[in-house]
Amino acid sequence: MKNFTFACRLVIPVFFSYVFIGLAYGILLHQAGYSVLWAVLSSMFIYAGSMQIVLVALLTSGASLWTIAFTALFINARHIFYGIGFVERFREIGGWKYPYMALTMTDETYSVLCSAEYPEDVESDTAVFYVQLLGHIIWVAASAFGALMGELIPFDMTGIEFSATAFFVTVVVSQWRRSNSHIPAITGFVSAIIFYFALGADNFILPALSVSAVVLALMKDRITLKTGGALNV
Repeated sequence: MKNFTFACRLVIPVFFSYVFIGLAYGILLHQAGYSVLWAVLSSMFIYAGSMQIVLVALLTSGASLWTIAFTALFINARHIFYGIGFVERFREIGGWKYPYMALTMTDETYSVLCSAEYPEDVESDTAVFYVQLLGHIIWVAASAFGALMGELIPFDMTGIEFSATAFFVTVVVSQWRRSNSHIPAITGFVSAIIFYFALGADNFILPALSVSAVVLALMKDRITLKTGGALNV
């Protein structure tokens, strides 16, 4: 019980983040014409907040599976590095928990686990598992509740889709203010503008993401030097 209680305390900051973004995602999904079941299944198996919000726009625009797959890869590539950072620890825990914990690592839980300090009376491996599990449950529940709200709330929610735009604008502004190097943001902006006008709104995403990834890979050393640390991808 001590392990679970300790994990609950660690997850408190994650709870507020997941609840508000999960609610927005559930409402967006309902507005796009998908039921609560879709909200539950997508949050359970995709479990990537930013990608799920983008997914709503991709689904409603009729994007191909290849576009969705590559977009998911680019948006969530950083999770690979999160998993690698904890893979040895997860392997030691073993069993079915090993792949589950590797696949459910997110930005928030990664930050929590990196900064956590475990008391002597707490089994750290068990607490780590509870952090991962609780985060997953909170996200699925928040998304489902958001979709349910979309069905039950009687007033018109036209324009709620702008919450996705606002979410990403906030992330970009935050990264711009915190980072000493603005090369990634400028690269993404310029490539998006060029391919938007060159290929149109339906075809610009994958080329823009591909070019941005190549440019950032080529300029990795310069970006690392300016930030004084590793490139966050």
